[in-house]
Amino acid sequence: MSESDEGPLQTSPLTRLPTGTFWQSFGPGLIFAGTAIGVSHLVQATRAGASMGFGLAGVILLALIFKYPFFEYGPRYAAATGMSLVEGYRRIGRWALWLYLIIVLGTGVITQTAIVLFASFLILYALGIDGYTTLAAALLYGSCGLLLWRGRFRALDLAIKVMLLALTISTLIAAVLVLPRADFSSFSLAWPPAGTVTFGFLLALMGWMPSDIAAAVYTSLWSLAKDRTSGVRASVKIARLDFFVGYAGTSILAFAFVLLGAALMFGSGLTFSPEGPVFSTQLVELYTTTFGGWIRPIILVLVLTTMFSTTLTVLDGFPRVIDRAIALIAVDDPALTANRDPGRIYWVAFGALGTGVVLLLAFFRGNLTTMIDVATGLAFLTGPVLGYLNLRAVTSPEVPEEHRPGRAMRLFSYFGLVLLSVIAMAFLVNQARALLL
Repeated sequence: MSESDEGPLQTSPLTRLPTGTFWQSFGPGLIFAGTAIGVSHLVQATRAGASMGFGLAGVILLALIFKYPFFEYGPRYAAATGMSLVEGYRRIGRWALWLYLIIVLGTGVITQTAIVLFASFLILYALGIDGYTTLAAALLYGSCGLLLWRGRFRALDLAIKVMLLALTISTLIAAVLVLPRADFSSFSLAWPPAGTVTFGFLLALMGWMPSDIAAAVYTSLWSLAKDRTSGVRASVKIARLDFFVGYAGTSILAFAFVLLGAALMFGSGLTFSPEGPVFSTQLVELYTTTFGGWIRPIILVLVLTTMFSTTLTVLDGFPRVIDRAIALIAVDDPALTANRDPGRIYWVAFGALGTGVVLLLAFFRGNLTTMIDVATGLAFLTGPVLGYLNLRAVTSPEVPEEHRPGRAMRLFSYFGLVLLSVIAMAFLVNQARALLL
């Protein structure tokens, strides 16, 4: 990308731009929401509602509350320092940067494949076409690449705002329609009793609820890109508020998708199919059968905007952080890359990940829910590591003391790290025991 793609390059990590208003800086929080409101909502939250009604509400709320600080630290760090969390990791030590890069490279292809596969099934279904899944995935990947190439961050920012507006309206309409059918007697904030749901599904549900903690790094980079495109710099207060708006909306819609699954499927004897083409269309067909053909366009808008917004943001996020991480490996001073626009490495990574997605789909595309569970499970297992790095970065000396999290939030973060680590360790012990028996 050239100097004009996302805005003028600055010479200081603390970009010398005037501080903007909330509306001038509004956007990165919504892009985060576009990343989050996807597989975690349409697939995992809906499955949770279908299998246990509102019995997993406590698990979802737990993930939303205890993962919040680690996501918020991304835009906070960017606004406070003028640098992304990738620079923050490099300041912790090269080991932290390499660890993050290994996690990204190790999970990137399978994460993108799960998302692109599901989105491709939905697009083919909406067009009334059978088969050609790999071709559809390649065309979807290429279309997102063309949009990002032509419009850069401005196109991403605008596209997500339009899609999330359509997504929110269609989701709320759908939720209101099924509300009278919902049985809230299953509602529970407690951890589900043993035997009622598999540990693997719980881990998968929490792994991407609302998203992978790695998305905090994307948000820090999107925050800096927004500053450059708008010509104003978001204050820490505005950056945190912008993120909170996106996170609150993400959380509300998570429970809306639980409602959809619970009202339409819980107790009906119906279950979601693990087969990709069937699973991806069941929600649409259930609505059409229940309310009539008039509801079909609304539900199609819901599912398509949900998955396309996630696809677009993830396809930008992974290459963006890979580009920045590789650039940082070659320098001694992290501040030198703080205002770097994505360059050639971004597009090399974009192409390499796309090739990996297409190749993986050519050999593995039937059991969609298994692929999604693997991707989200990996996200949860790596979450405590990335959460710790985010906390280290935002409490480091380069963050002005007044912008660091307070004592209560730091303690809450440590408690969250312990909780997430204990759950992850319990899962690994459970898996090891199952292998030995």
